[in-house]
Amino acid sequence: MNIISKSLLTILLLSGVAAMADTVEITEWKVPYEESRPRDPYAENATSVWFVGQRTGYLAHLDTKTGEFNKIDLKEGSGPHNLIVGSDGIVWYAGNLNRLIGRYDPKTGDIEEIMMPDENARDPHTLIFDKNEENIWFTVQGGNMMGRLNIATRKVDLITSRTNRSRPYGIKLAPDDSVWVVLFGSNKLAHIDPETLDYSEIELPRSETRPRRLEITSDGNIWYVDYAKGMLGRYTPESKKFMEWPMPQGENAKPYGMASDSSGRIWMVASGVQPNVFIGFDPDTESFFGATEIASGGGTIRHMHYEQSSGTVWFGTDTNYVGRAIVVTDK
Repeated sequence: MNIISKSLLTILLLSGVAAMADTVEITEWKVPYEESRPRDPYAENATSVWFVGQRTGYLAHLDTKTGEFNKIDLKEGSGPHNLIVGSDGIVWYAGNLNRLIGRYDPKTGDIEEIMMPDENARDPHTLIFDKNEENIWFTVQGGNMMGRLNIATRKVDLITSRTNRSRPYGIKLAPDDSVWVVLFGSNKLAHIDPETLDYSEIELPRSETRPRRLEITSDGNIWYVDYAKGMLGRYTPESKKFMEWPMPQGENAKPYGMASDSSGRIWMVASGVQPNVFIGFDPDTESFFGATEIASGGGTIRHMHYEQSSGTVWFGTDTNYVGRAIVVTDK
């Protein structure tokens, strides 16, 4: 078993950035499937974690109590990109290379493949559940679409972005059940009405902004990372106002994976520096804190998931690890 555990005291980052007296403890488990790009882990509880192997085409499960991995091979050419796990234990994954969303039942081992109804929807990307797990909302990056899969009927509805080559990427559900998407190929957000499927586009203040992931806090604020210029941004729908903060790692920070915790703090990874840096942002003080280097290097950390019961953020690395950061210490 190859586990890396690292705990760093918070350091003062750059002049003008406040430090907090927190520590961020990160543990990484080496994935036994070589150069498979393990990514997008989804923790269904504190000890049971699912993830995909994008390069070599598998679903996998990690038991953090025992350190044991279990791999489920998918058919050749699947290119699984992302997964989510329902409250019933069913695993849903995005078949990024074969135009489908897959359903895996761990109890029976059965796999069902739900094809996109339009050949242009060639690369399902990131999946989320709606509030009651009745639908799965998803992005289609290369196909320039956003979609909704009804879990009961398997009906798929697709929405084509009005902005050419906009690359719909990160996607999140707001407290009012509306759906927000970052359009990575542009400087825009998309806001979808879940009932009518109508959507609006919100232009970000800087034309060079390239938002890659987003988080939505309980107050309805939309948080996004600008991969192009190393910024964290906030959009307040009620006032239609923006605020942005430069990351301590500078313009080439290339922030990518994001998560928000139960306290409303924002967590992100600077993937443009090596090793990658896991860092938090406190909206109350408007300051970055808790900068922690990823012991394995990280390579690129692309997506993150917050597991509330354990106060942890989960991530996968291009260096072939699955990692856990403890961000809420009173759990």
